[in-house]
Amino acid sequence: MQSNTSGQDEADTSTNKAVLKVAVSGPFLTPLDYLDCDNLTETPEMWPRLIGRRVEIPFRNRSLIAIVVAVAPADYALEKIKTILRWIDEEPILHPQDLTFLQWVSDYYHAPMGEVINTALPKRIRGGEEASIHGHDVWTITALGREQLQNLPAKAKAKRALAEQFLTCETPLNREICKAQTASWRKFVNEWLDLGWVSQTSGPCWQEAVAVPGPQHALNSEQQSAVDQVVSHVRSGDGFASFLLQGITGSGKTEVYLAMVEHVLEMGRQVLILVPEIGLTPQMIQRFSAHLQRPIALMHSAMNDTQRHCAWHSVRSGEVSVLMGTRSAVFAPFKDLGLCIIDEEHDTSYKQQDGVRYSARDILVRRAHQLQVPIVLGSATPSLESLFNVDQQRYRLLTLNRRAGTAKPPKIRLIDIRGEKIQEGVGAKLKAAMQKHLQAGQQVLLFLNRRGFAPVLMCHECGWQAQCPSCDANMTLHQGSYHQYLLCHHCGEQMNLPESCPQCGSEELHTVGQGTERLEETIVEWFPEKTVLRIDRDSTRLKGKMEELTQQAQKGEADILIGTQMLAKGHHFPKVTLVGLLDIDQGLFSCDYRATERMAQLLLQVAGRAGRAEDEGEVLVQTHHPQHPLLLKLINEGYGAFAEAALAERKEAHLPPWRFQCLVRCEAHNAQDALDFLNSLKAGLELQWQTLQQESADTVLELWGPVSAPMMRRQGRYRYQLMLASDSRPKLHQLLTLMLPHIYQSPLARKVRWNLDIDPQDMY
Repeated sequence: MQSNTSGQDEADTSTNKAVLKVAVSGPFLTPLDYLDCDNLTETPEMWPRLIGRRVEIPFRNRSLIAIVVAVAPADYALEKIKTILRWIDEEPILHPQDLTFLQWVSDYYHAPMGEVINTALPKRIRGGEEASIHGHDVWTITALGREQLQNLPAKAKAKRALAEQFLTCETPLNREICKAQTASWRKFVNEWLDLGWVSQTSGPCWQEAVAVPGPQHALNSEQQSAVDQVVSHVRSGDGFASFLLQGITGSGKTEVYLAMVEHVLEMGRQVLILVPEIGLTPQMIQRFSAHLQRPIALMHSAMNDTQRHCAWHSVRSGEVSVLMGTRSAVFAPFKDLGLCIIDEEHDTSYKQQDGVRYSARDILVRRAHQLQVPIVLGSATPSLESLFNVDQQRYRLLTLNRRAGTAKPPKIRLIDIRGEKIQEGVGAKLKAAMQKHLQAGQQVLLFLNRRGFAPVLMCHECGWQAQCPSCDANMTLHQGSYHQYLLCHHCGEQMNLPESCPQCGSEELHTVGQGTERLEETIVEWFPEKTVLRIDRDSTRLKGKMEELTQQAQKGEADILIGTQMLAKGHHFPKVTLVGLLDIDQGLFSCDYRATERMAQLLLQVAGRAGRAEDEGEVLVQTHHPQHPLLLKLINEGYGAFAEAALAERKEAHLPPWRFQCLVRCEAHNAQDALDFLNSLKAGLELQWQTLQQESADTVLELWGPVSAPMMRRQGRYRYQLMLASDSRPKLHQLLTLMLPHIYQSPLARKVRWNLDIDPQDMY
């Protein structure tokens, strides 16, 4: 009797307390429970103000930073529950709408909430630093300085240049402006501070817009119609709507975005713009900054931690109204988001390929729906999924069918190179066309989506090929500044070029195939009097190099441009009138069913670089398969007809968007461990599916595999995968939700690395 009374008292005590449920980065399917160190949970009215705040928690033998995602009454004894070490924030850094969005991402991609939050927050915030960020130093000329700086000696050229900037600029000068005048700016500014000629204050962490306004272009009727439909929807307050802006290359989609953004900013609201590549960001930011004449926050992986923190804080506080970035910017917290834009929505770089494997495009549509704001998805070659959504009346289609200004779409021709002697990837017809356009003083762009000098190094005597010791792939030969070397493009393994064959000792080592470096060497030999510019990942490795090279191309300082897909989208080269595509056939025959769609998108995106100004453009596509039906349909009837045929093929083959897929990837040093894990998972899925089918037998589940990945061994690990496909998205997710706890608890899971890829875009 005494024992029962004691147990009852303990239960009563526990129910009077609450626990903090915190999301911790790691393999935790549910939040972890902790007690409050300051007794803030004793008042239930206080609970909502605790959610979204950071705490420092004890975890095993260390401390971690976590986010409180819920406060709940305790329904169990609390003796063994640890207490948080401290509260980091006095107010939530994540608001309820942010946490709701992140929880949806966690549920949809079956990723732990802590991992999703870790992905969403800048590193400095994850590390527990102050949420707000102090601005950088700026300097303003004083009245005394205005008198004295006018009288500097003429021989002090560097000092006079900086002084002139102070005398003429109406706003405070920041570090970047001073540095642009002279490398010795810091010494001069410190000297003038001591003399009282300039004063120092703290400016915002973001940079003020300094771009000179460009010419204002009047929108044509198609552009104006697209702007009016989106803006009227925003003004009416009708909430969420998805618009697919399909405009041919050169049709002025950026001008449409600018007009939309301008109207939304006039309403006092914020805008999020996603771009696919870091290389596109500088020119986009310059155009938007010049047109809008206001600061724009940037967020992408090339920025340092302070810059990312600044962008995050600026849009969260409302100090900046426009955020432009790559896929990670989709998580930024906004004070009052009014419009979302995603440029080149078909681009595969919007899909994260490690960690939480989210699609920035898809989750931005969800976020816009949650916030009840419109979203615009723009592309000259929309993804088949987006066109399918138009057919299903989920998206509204806006079209731009003519190029802006007087420019006309380029003429695209297929060049049959079967049986022809090809010189380093370039056929006779393409070479003759190059000569013709160069003689006319125009630019030529050659597209080869394969960097390096040669993709294969082979022994002429025994057939040995230089293979990566860690991957099932050949190593690519590269021409360094001082030596040649072999590089694996999959794992980064690098080796010196062997002097002889490791297998037979022969010195007859030959290169096979073309890369951009080899093509550049050949083109320089053919046209020695012309300037050749190569733009690929190797030539743009240094910070700012991509922007420097593209500006050279835009100014006409190079005659021949050679590049990979980095040149395919978004760039405006007004003097390019000939585009040659050297090798697109690999996209016609691939184990990945999306390869043909991507080939078509890439072909048209590259072709769109030609004839963007007054001179008419020409595009020559070299191929060994000039009669391929989808290729002919693309060239003769356009992307719309191609997409319609491709969607029909997908429907017949029961592939997305007609089916929903999840790819379970697994890798291990021991191939059998990976196979055992996937076979065990497959058996469990089949058993669990039978239970679900008792509730509803009208859905289909297909399990393909386990099979080896197209590249079976990578970085020394053996890779296998299991594909799940179903005609019911809810059922597929329900199945995964039921199976996930068993996967985490499986002893086999400890021997392998595994991940779930919802709506996979890459089969490799």
